[in-house]
Amino acid sequence: MYIDVLTIFPEMVKLLSQWGILSRAIQGGHLNLRAINIRDFTTDKRRSTDDAPYGGGPGMVMKPEPVVKAIEYAKREREKGTAILMTPQGRRFTQEMAHLLSTHPHLILVCGRYEGIDERIRHFVDEEISIGDYVLTGGELPAFVLIDAVVRLIPGVLGNESSTREESFSTGLLEYPQYTRPQIFRDLPVPEILLSGHHKKIQEWRRQMAIQRTQERHPDLYKRYFHHHLDKEK
Repeated sequence: MYIDVLTIFPEMVKLLSQWGILSRAIQGGHLNLRAINIRDFTTDKRRSTDDAPYGGGPGMVMKPEPVVKAIEYAKREREKGTAILMTPQGRRFTQEMAHLLSTHPHLILVCGRYEGIDERIRHFVDEEISIGDYVLTGGELPAFVLIDAVVRLIPGVLGNESSTREESFSTGLLEYPQYTRPQIFRDLPVPEILLSGHHKKIQEWRRQMAIQRTQERHPDLYKRYFHHHLDKEK
């Protein structure tokens, strides 16, 4: 997979690529992660990517010319590029969306800054995605969240494909509780069922705990799961 991050802070992308799963994905040939500096597509001596908003108001707005030129450059470089604007106004990012994006050969993540972007930039992207209902200082951190969630789903990146199938949201439920050694920690024991060696009973316990935890902590998710299974039984 190819991922281009369009940003005015390319150093952030370089730092991200040096650690953990992303570093292993790059070294293993599963991921080509590149920063494209939006300033490289400016035309003035100051390499300005922002200007005052028409109509007045606080802050500065990202200019359309350098951003759109950067998108066009990324799309010319490789075929079938999907340009995604990271914005609070976009569709909410979900695990289902991460699975879908992991099948794309080339993602182009556009990171805004300042007070916002010129509205006309939206005409040159294929998708707008939000990671939540809050405001950050730029699109880089949301882009990194998306990259991390997507790249780990690429076959071969994690090594154990069953890991991604059993995680929270992959089954429509939160993940069941996990335990490891020691068997008792500060008077808190591991549930006996996990020590039984009875795999069928362990699987059923895990499923029930996942359902219970989802119902308690994420009732909207549980409601979707419940109705989905009702529909399947009809």
